Amino acid sequence: MAIREQLLAAVDGRRGMDAADRLCEACVLLLDIDAAAISLVFDGANTGTLGSSSPNAREYDELQFTLGEGPCLESITRRAPVLVTDLADPHDKRWPIYGPAMLELKIRGVYAMPVVVAGEYVGALDFFRVLPGRLAGGELAGAIVAAELAGIPLLDLLDSDMKAAASDPGSSAWTELNALSRAEVSQATGVLVAQLQIEPAEALLRLRAHAYATGRAATEVARDILARRIRLEAD
Repeated sequence: MAIREQLLAAVDGRRGMDAADRLCEACVLLLDIDAAAISLVFDGANTGTLGSSSPNAREYDELQFTLGEGPCLESITRRAPVLVTDLADPHDKRWPIYGPAMLELKIRGVYAMPVVVAGEYVGALDFFRVLPGRLAGGELAGAIVAAELAGIPLLDLLDSDMKAAASDPGSSAWTELNALSRAEVSQATGVLVAQLQIEPAEALLRLRAHAYATGRAATEVARDILARRIRLEAD
């Protein structure tokens, strides 16, 4: 069975984030990778994880948001695949913070394929490998096909679930949309703007810096800020 048919079979009958998760899981099974995640990007920032093959994959994607750099963001900026065969290569310093952070997590290879919906570059399908190396010809072709298919659950989610969220306040779509937009981070940024009397861009930078310094995800820090469990101090 061709790779496209195998990937389609993996998501058959599923919708939205469930379909995205199954697509990522299928990529791990069919391609020579250890983890996969679908990142969403709006206004140059990694704003959400549409799907992932595992909690670790979601962590790798979240780290791009926390640090503001990584394969997904570069893929969207360049509008092309990003293939980094070895993050330990001393000559490759494209991500001075994300690269070392991923090496600490035992990831050596990262690859990102842009996800295009209606002509717009809206995200990327990211692959992660423990061992360094190139994606073989067949695997690279499969990765490109998977990125094309990644647009399907996103369209599905935006079409059906956003309509459901608008018409039914009790719909589970609100949970999915909140997860995708990382609304808690936006809310916490607003709290910091009011508390510290700073611009939103600086507030987000401080939130991310605190997350990185404490080894936590930005969304976790945001929840603590909203719950008043932590308070960032002004300089």
